[in-house]
Amino acid sequence: MPSEWDTEEVPRTDIAAPGQEPVVPERMRLLVLSGPDQGKEADLARGTYFVGKAPGCALVLSDNAVSRQHLEIQVTERGVLIKDLNSTNGSFFGGAKFSQVTVGAGAIITIGASELKLSLPSESGRSHGILPSQADRFGALTGTSLRMREVYSLLERVAQSDVAVLIEGETGTGKELCAEAIHSAGPRAGKPFVICDLAGVSRSLIESELFGHVRGAFTGADRDREGAFAQAHGGTIFIDEIGELEIEAQPRLLRALEQRKVKPVGAGSYRDVDVRVIAATNRDLREEVKAGRFRDDLYHRLAVVKVTLPPLRDRKEDIPLLISSFLAGKQIQLPPETMALLTDYDWPGNVRELRNVLERGVSLMGATPILEPSLLGLEAPLAAGGPGQPWATIGPEGFRDAKEKLISAWERDYVMQLLKRSGGNVSQAAREGGIDRVYLHRLMKKHAVGSADE
Repeated sequence: MPSEWDTEEVPRTDIAAPGQEPVVPERMRLLVLSGPDQGKEADLARGTYFVGKAPGCALVLSDNAVSRQHLEIQVTERGVLIKDLNSTNGSFFGGAKFSQVTVGAGAIITIGASELKLSLPSESGRSHGILPSQADRFGALTGTSLRMREVYSLLERVAQSDVAVLIEGETGTGKELCAEAIHSAGPRAGKPFVICDLAGVSRSLIESELFGHVRGAFTGADRDREGAFAQAHGGTIFIDEIGELEIEAQPRLLRALEQRKVKPVGAGSYRDVDVRVIAATNRDLREEVKAGRFRDDLYHRLAVVKVTLPPLRDRKEDIPLLISSFLAGKQIQLPPETMALLTDYDWPGNVRELRNVLERGVSLMGATPILEPSLLGLEAPLAAGGPGQPWATIGPEGFRDAKEKLISAWERDYVMQLLKRSGGNVSQAAREGGIDRVYLHRLMKKHAVGSADE
């Protein structure tokens, strides 16, 4: 699939596995994931349909950046053919502008400020009851990508309850920030938020860390000590790296969760605790259960609601906003080459690595407020043709032309993200991007990007 760098109109065949035809059932549903008409739906059977602002369309949108007849959709046995009807602002699939594209269930098409998803009837917004959030952040979690807005929508709801939450995700994706955001947005905000990182505790002391101990319970226990559960009484306990808990200690944690009572190591009686439990892991706990290293009943007790944070490489469109957030208040200029390198890098350490790389670069700038690529300590991809690599789209042109093509692709993507976050308001987009309004209009004209206030 093309990356977010692909900006030329290219034909797309399907989104099924190579060698397979896209699966198209008798009936489908077109759902508005985001935009002014979020939640609106249209049922699609075999046949031809139109999407736009015109009253006669099968899906009528109020989005100002959508043309009267923007899309034609033909539902056939072999796939769903979607045609752009010479719209003013274009249509996009997988980050690429298209004139026509054949897709299957699960495809997401962007027109104007609206995202449309082709889904099975059972996958409609009404069936699930949860649509992507319109917010661009939740607590300290930041991003406007669909993946993150789906996470925000879930977090906005679960924060108001008191159920246990299991947060899964790679190292550096923001699991602790996610847990703290749930706590701060819920009824226990203002009460203790206690972090218990099992990866940083000796295995022989994990039970003491969780439940506390009494004096003389073991060698070195020269005084009574409250555990994390007792410290979090009335608030939230965040158990990080829950996968590190040995199988022998898991029954005690399960008992604490079910009975809301804990017994310090060496004590003879239990004490009541009132806590909300949020746990996190970078492991696949279902696989740990299958391997016999994690109790199935404990897993289900922790994962009443499971939240999965996506890796940064799967939401690269969020990188410009993350950079703006990390550099807020600093008078720093990022040349297009720097932004291109930051956006294309795969970030194995995720958001934490991005923040650390920016801090490193800023510390090496000296008196010049320009963050050059050489200061980041990153290397451009060496292998052409990999997923998400703009180098793969470069043909036989020379260095200067290839560089201009790459910068132009980044410019267009950045402008589209600014306008999307501001709801098409050019003045607000210019303020957020820290650029002159006239210059933003010039970029919009250059890249044929429209807005709601034109």
